[in-house]
Amino acid sequence: MTAVSDRPTQAGTHAPTINHDYLAEHLLGRWADLRKVARNLARDERLIRDPHLPMDEHRERVLEQLKILVNEAQVLRAFPTRMGGKDDAGGGIAGFEELVAADPSLQIKSGVQWGLFCAAIHHLGTEEQQDRLLENAMRLVVPGAFAMTEIGHGSDVASIGTTATFDTTTGDFVLNTPFRAAWKDYLGNAARHGTTAVVFAQLITNGVNHGVHAFYVPIRETLDDGSAGDCLPGIQSEDDGLKGGLNGIDNGRLAFDHVRVPRENLLARYGSVTEGGNYSSPIDSPGRRFFTMLGSLVQGRVSLDGAAGVASKIALSTAITYGNQRRQFTGASEHDETVIMDYQTHQRRLLPLLAEVYAGHFAHDRLLDLFHAVFSEEGMDTPETREDLETMAAALKPTSTWRALHTLQTAREACGGAGFMAENRLVGLRQDLDIYVTFEGDNTVLLQLVGKRLLSDYAKQFKGIDGIGMARFVVERTADTVLYKTPLNRTVQSIRDSGLRRRSATELRDEETQRELLTDRVETMVETLAQALRPASKMSQEKAAALFNSHQAELIDAAKAHADLLQWEAFTKALLDVEDDDTRTILTWVRDLYGLHTVEKNLAWYLIHGRLSGQRAQTVTSYIDRLLLRLRPHAQDLIDAFGLDDGLVRATIATGVEQRRQDEARAYYRKQRASGNTPVAEKALKKSQR
Repeated sequence: MTAVSDRPTQAGTHAPTINHDYLAEHLLGRWADLRKVARNLARDERLIRDPHLPMDEHRERVLEQLKILVNEAQVLRAFPTRMGGKDDAGGGIAGFEELVAADPSLQIKSGVQWGLFCAAIHHLGTEEQQDRLLENAMRLVVPGAFAMTEIGHGSDVASIGTTATFDTTTGDFVLNTPFRAAWKDYLGNAARHGTTAVVFAQLITNGVNHGVHAFYVPIRETLDDGSAGDCLPGIQSEDDGLKGGLNGIDNGRLAFDHVRVPRENLLARYGSVTEGGNYSSPIDSPGRRFFTMLGSLVQGRVSLDGAAGVASKIALSTAITYGNQRRQFTGASEHDETVIMDYQTHQRRLLPLLAEVYAGHFAHDRLLDLFHAVFSEEGMDTPETREDLETMAAALKPTSTWRALHTLQTAREACGGAGFMAENRLVGLRQDLDIYVTFEGDNTVLLQLVGKRLLSDYAKQFKGIDGIGMARFVVERTADTVLYKTPLNRTVQSIRDSGLRRRSATELRDEETQRELLTDRVETMVETLAQALRPASKMSQEKAAALFNSHQAELIDAAKAHADLLQWEAFTKALLDVEDDDTRTILTWVRDLYGLHTVEKNLAWYLIHGRLSGQRAQTVTSYIDRLLLRLRPHAQDLIDAFGLDDGLVRATIATGVEQRRQDEARAYYRKQRASGNTPVAEKALKKSQR
């Protein structure tokens, strides 16, 4: 794709405009119809959050909303056709993630029921277990909890303390919580509504621990009206109480005191136990078996990535719409105040975030396609595709959830005091989204997984290379590294930069230049890290762990750089599918803004490693300023194309009320000036008297 010229539009030349209807439909993507259905539901007064409800009433309201979804939404699409589903994994998530616009508590409680509890039965159970257990769970006859996390082991699932020991004399499992740190905690539906839980525990039979497996465990009585009653014998439950957000969900704790679980309630797709206590699994390696089981539940991360993107779009819709209407300070005009979106500082705050959200949108589309392929397309569920899916989800979920918090906070500040009002939703959304960075995998831990995958892929380059080949590889890479560390490369670049500044800008907006800058950062980080960790293979376990620990920060940085590249590439590929020329031109500017803003945020790295000269670094910033000017007239169209109308955004200041206030004020002062009765300003009077 050729670069779009950034030369100022000359008189009489064509100025590109966004084809709004085309772009809005294009952004809905592969599951457009399902997203439209979900958005209509998110506008439904029955599903919209009432911010005035106390915690207990909010919880009950959200439970009733789930019943509405069973009857009116398409929440069962991801499940088997024989059970009333559509075997449509991607479509299920596409609709589900839009519910965050109604109430994040509704979206997450839906995720607990269908994305975790039901999905565990679906993906970890045998076909017989699906037929026996899944239908009532799908239809909310059995509200369920997903009991994996323990207070003593959050992200370290492999080390959980809960045990399920097979009793050969009775033919069932004995589920037990041996100490307080092994209590299951932060579980949605566990405090009140759940009658059953999928419980993860160490499976022990014949004195052998076969690692973490999942069990279907009733935890409460079901009353005549279908609601949850008291806990069953041996089961303890506590309420987590008021949280910092998502208080429509009854998060709680569970513990088990030698609870008997029938053998047939071990979800046995990846591991089963005979009546005699003999264990077998289709996956021989305990490590690979564990990661395969957890990988089946990756959809939580995929959906959080999408939902965080929706929340960011709501925030920017509010802030940019308000910024296009709110006026503050005179300057460009003697009488009219300036629209705050015309201030460069305001553009600097919001437009790069808009570019990031667009990049995240297109990356999420690719993630959702991959997720759908793995779980719904024949022949695509392989160890390689699963690993790719897990890595991509682990890279994008931290990126989008951290971005959502930053975007919500920036939007709040950009709207001044009005942004702090609950009716404009920014503070409430930020409270609810806060936990997104922690659950379904702590963001930092997920990025470590990405970093380790990058190191693994780097190591694969050396397989099959003999000693001579390895020596040649090292020499070539070392020579390349040395070049970047010497004044030579910087001098050559400075000579190239010493010409017209326009030439530097031309190169920076070039697609291949941006790709090279972003790719080189990832490759260099991974290579440097791999070389630093290479001695670990000859160290003791303790020293190797210490060495790895001393480089964790670099590992996280490499994973973040990989996520940046992933989004830029997704954006670039998405441009190829945009058929409207003007729209593609403007989206290319947005892509350039994303790429160069990413470089600008990491200028220290590029300068230290000699990838950019000081002069070229200045050009990055100056060209971003030019892009902001180009994109300023299109900011509202770019936001409106997300298709989030007033019924979804629900921020009073973004409904046109500010525009009406400003119009009233301007009309008042125009009338006053026309009447000739305007008081004379003291400053003007003194100036005339001098």
